[in-house]
Amino acid sequence: MSMRKTGVRQMILGALGGVMCSVNIMGCYPLVPAYFAALYLENVSGFLLMGCMYIGMLFGMPLTAGIKYAVVLPVIIAAVRVTVWANDGCPAFLAGIMAAVSTVILSFGGSLLEWRDQPGMAAVFLEGAFVFGAVVLLNRLLHTALEWKPQPPEEVTHVEHGNGEKLKNYAESFQGLSRIFQSMSTGQGRYAADELGQVQNELTGKLCTSCDSCAVCWERDNAPLYGVLSQMLTSIWHAGIPGRDAEEKLEKYCKRSRDMVEEAVHVFERVSLNRAWYNRLLENRQVIAEQLDAMAYIMQDCAREERVLDGERRHVLSEIRYRAKESGIAVGDMHLVETVDGYLKLEATLRSRAGGCVSAKSFLAAVSHALGKKMRMAPDARTFISKEPCAFLLYEDTGYRNVQGIARMKKDGAQISGDNFSFLELERGELLMGLSDGMGSGSTACRESEMVLDLVERFLEAGFSVETAVRMMNSAMVMKGEDDLYSTVDLCRINLYSGKARLYKIGAAATFIKRADSVECIASGSLPVGANARVEIEMQDVQLAEGDFVVMVTDGVLEYLHVPKPEETMQEVIESIRTNNPGILAKRIMERVMLFTGGRVQDDMTVLAACIWEK
Repeated sequence: MSMRKTGVRQMILGALGGVMCSVNIMGCYPLVPAYFAALYLENVSGFLLMGCMYIGMLFGMPLTAGIKYAVVLPVIIAAVRVTVWANDGCPAFLAGIMAAVSTVILSFGGSLLEWRDQPGMAAVFLEGAFVFGAVVLLNRLLHTALEWKPQPPEEVTHVEHGNGEKLKNYAESFQGLSRIFQSMSTGQGRYAADELGQVQNELTGKLCTSCDSCAVCWERDNAPLYGVLSQMLTSIWHAGIPGRDAEEKLEKYCKRSRDMVEEAVHVFERVSLNRAWYNRLLENRQVIAEQLDAMAYIMQDCAREERVLDGERRHVLSEIRYRAKESGIAVGDMHLVETVDGYLKLEATLRSRAGGCVSAKSFLAAVSHALGKKMRMAPDARTFISKEPCAFLLYEDTGYRNVQGIARMKKDGAQISGDNFSFLELERGELLMGLSDGMGSGSTACRESEMVLDLVERFLEAGFSVETAVRMMNSAMVMKGEDDLYSTVDLCRINLYSGKARLYKIGAAATFIKRADSVECIASGSLPVGANARVEIEMQDVQLAEGDFVVMVTDGVLEYLHVPKPEETMQEVIESIRTNNPGILAKRIMERVMLFTGGRVQDDMTVLAACIWEK
């Protein structure tokens, strides 16, 4: 069906070209070369169009004019093809110049041969100027008309809105399930009073019922054994072992006091073991609740739909196609999207029109010019556009660029550092600095901290928010629960559009913001990841300006400064260093720290530094 429509369309355009051959202006027919050149640039079949126009010339033009324009058309084809071969594309203005020059030269040739009915010199030059302008104008109009396709934006909007509402409903359901699991996961740290009574009943039921003195010991409600036994159980309850005074008192009133004490200790050990398993079950419920919350956050993120602008920016998309065509690029499916953050994103399928390779920078320049915004290619985009269709993704360019630096030392005697770091540039225009300090040192600590950062990176690259990534990673660490090994997490997400930074600290050391005239310290007091099913994330927003540094360190850098207030000392150290290079800043900080430690490295030490600059 598509091929049939294309054939019918080309026949109509060819017939219209035949009609153009009868339009006479001052003894000239300038619409003939102009219309032919404008359509030939749009990949309309040159031979079909030329055949239709030759027929029009035969019936609508004088013989001498028909000969001139019959020669002009193949000259235009040859000139356009040579230009495309040399430059991978042919802009409309260049095709207009070639069509105008060809027409003027052949008009002069006709005058030299003294053909009859030739236009005057003034008319020849006016015809050339008219041909040039008409090629540029007609090519733009014909391109817009050929690219136009009807779209039903109302229906698309309705479907997207429905999907968003479904995801929001799903998120609410998952949050409801999370609250249910949270209500079921309230553990008990010590024994309750009713449990103490149950232990006492179990002891008396097991030992006293088989004793001949049972009736004597318990014959009255106010028998002394009630208080003595309660005192002994309370002693075990609080201390884990019976007190000496409680044992001596029990011996006065119970001839089986030794058996009673031993059995009480065994009962409490069993109760403690049951409670440990029960609390572990409650902790697993908390982990499930946390994962359900994370799923709800993911669905809420998905419900924040990106807005497709194809309908309201159709003229912009047409302009992109036109400029891409002039660079020798054929554009297939193309969609302009506004992200949830309000920035533009363009998705397009591209191939070269002439079959060679075209630089992707040509398309980038065309998009930037049409949108009036500087755009950037996705990091994994191809450098060249080939004859095979390939998907390309473009983003609105950021306002800032970043530079990073690092300095690190491993603990004396250790084979490998237990600290790990990460610099991750996300496609959505953000830089993530990550620093994790595994408990202890060596390969075990390194594996733990590496696992933490690897999980965070995977979640972020999948499109999750930092909060969701941290929650999912913490759940994985809690479930892993190997040898109670924990890791700190220190993250800094910098928005390279606005310069706004958000710090996420979980058991991490202080972070420092170095500005032109001051150094700000941001400290934390939360537990590391994996220590609790419900992770406590301390967040703080900071607005960065051009030339500001973010400095992140592990606790090994601060703990061994051997000063009363290490954070204040580190602020003074950072403020005293004058440089605009993050790498030099990190190395000089490490050198100053080594002066405080006397050259000894008693723990793994890592310093990360990043600086932003306006583009």
